[in-house]
Amino acid sequence: VKLWASAFGGEIKSIASKYSGSQLLQKKYKEHEKSVRTEEIDGAKLVKNLAQNMEEMFRKKAEATRRLVEAAEEAHLQHEENPDLQYEYFNAVLINEVDEDGNSVELGGEFILEPNDHFNNLSVNLSLSVVQVPTNMYNKDPDIVNGVYWSEALNKVFVDNFKRDPSLIWQYFGSAKGFFRQYPGVKWHPDEHGVISFDCRNRKWYIQAATSPKDVVILVDVSGSMKGLRLTIARQTVASILDTLGDDDYFNIIAYNQDVHYVEPCLNGTLVQADSTNKDHFKEHLNKLFAKGIGLLGNALSEAFTILNEINQTGRGSLCSQAIMLVTDGATKMYDDVFAKYNLPDRKVRIFPYLIGRESAFAENLKWMACANKGYFSQISTLTDVQENVMRYLHVMSRPKVIDHEHDTVWTEAYVDSAVSINLQLGENKDPSPMTTVAMPVFSTKNETKNQGILLGVVGTDISIQELMKTIPKHKLGIHGYAFAITNNGYILTHPDLRPLYQEGQKRKKPSYSSVDLSEVEWEDKDDVLRTAMVNRRTGTFSMEVKKTVDKGKRVLTMHNDYYYTDIKGTPFSVGVALSRGHGKYFFKGNVSLEAGLHDLEQPDVALADEW
Repeated sequence: VKLWASAFGGEIKSIASKYSGSQLLQKKYKEHEKSVRTEEIDGAKLVKNLAQNMEEMFRKKAEATRRLVEAAEEAHLQHEENPDLQYEYFNAVLINEVDEDGNSVELGGEFILEPNDHFNNLSVNLSLSVVQVPTNMYNKDPDIVNGVYWSEALNKVFVDNFKRDPSLIWQYFGSAKGFFRQYPGVKWHPDEHGVISFDCRNRKWYIQAATSPKDVVILVDVSGSMKGLRLTIARQTVASILDTLGDDDYFNIIAYNQDVHYVEPCLNGTLVQADSTNKDHFKEHLNKLFAKGIGLLGNALSEAFTILNEINQTGRGSLCSQAIMLVTDGATKMYDDVFAKYNLPDRKVRIFPYLIGRESAFAENLKWMACANKGYFSQISTLTDVQENVMRYLHVMSRPKVIDHEHDTVWTEAYVDSAVSINLQLGENKDPSPMTTVAMPVFSTKNETKNQGILLGVVGTDISIQELMKTIPKHKLGIHGYAFAITNNGYILTHPDLRPLYQEGQKRKKPSYSSVDLSEVEWEDKDDVLRTAMVNRRTGTFSMEVKKTVDKGKRVLTMHNDYYYTDIKGTPFSVGVALSRGHGKYFFKGNVSLEAGLHDLEQPDVALADEW
């Protein structure tokens, strides 16, 4: 009676003179019982249906990526390498640029661009792709020209994919040679220094698709001979190696002279996950390294092998590939006794020596280490040599996958690619949307190179998180109810609390908007019960008391949430639904027309939410 009284005010008083409270409610109920009933939300069924909807959406994106892989491998198979090939292509930076005489510059040319709402209102070309080449690489290098030439075949597939699935956004091919083919075509702009630092081979989607998960121990020489520029180059080399590691990798860094020093003393004898937080932490410690003493590499190698062996035996780490990265200015001997003790006959740990400096007196010993342990030798003389030389180990680590022709589909967590946003000049008022990427490796299928394990590159397709959220039926989630999804590393893919933070009136996003853990938003789950179950891709339920802000943060409510979760087939993701106990778990189900329902709601104190 109170409920009706509060809704209809004085009107009920006149009716109440004819009916008792119970009679009134009974009469009103009888009028509507044939058309409206109250039902409890079935959380388990709801999350199952949501997982199926997301699975279907992800499947379409993966199929589009697979079509790109097939087209790329076929195009490369039909192509004959020509070191003298001359080919004009649309360079992403040079399109629509003219010289002093008003003529199109080389690798430029007229390129039609039109604003498109689907692509953040950027001016794009839906018929063609463009090619971006990092500033530190030569636009007309024969390897790049040949790769650009045969990859032109992807244009047709890009367009066809977009026609089949208009919800697709960026599609691309990142070449192992360094160039980046992007669809739809869009103009890129250098930064204020005239530089485009973007290198597709540094991106998470490329690294995850190109290599398997790995355990890595980085040994860095800090003996007296490493003073000055050599130590600076060594620091940059280690930092670049860290940049190539992803969330499925594990690592540690050991500095050595006559003693063995862990760069982070708190993490002796173990490996840590290569997430953004850990990598940034170790990079800060690199600046504390200084050179002195003599370099005894044997002790450092023994320590590295011991760690990797223990990690492998205890079932921790990546449970996949293992490697030792050696950053030094030389080795006085081959240390074959150490390798014989720890790495023969299986040679499960690959060795990648990086010789720092121009001198080559001890290069032969380092080359032997690499060749005898399935690795790769590189010499780094200047800071500008660092990135290209570090990248070479990825091709070696990818060989088993390439030889076995494992076209693994990989997915990233939600992120914002700030480098691309700057180069595309989104502008201050156009925040880039978070997205996830599905990527697959592209291999050489030519008979003469099939057993060499040659990686051609990686194709990828971006999926906007906004598109993912369209699969979430908000009207079925009840008051304070919501859906969310995470990766197998516990990072959020979508969650109502994955939003910008504000500091002094300005948006302050976490770097790249990525690597936000579920525990950072569902912080009441102090024992990580919910997180652990979802990371392990289980299906089940969980309940806990939570606090939720309402009225734009002005008030806090304490409520009890029931969580329902399951995995999304074909992906490393899990999805969950949170329903508030009590009024949040019930809804009215009506068998009336929209018009009739709206007519019944035409009361002065009743409003219908716009999105419903």
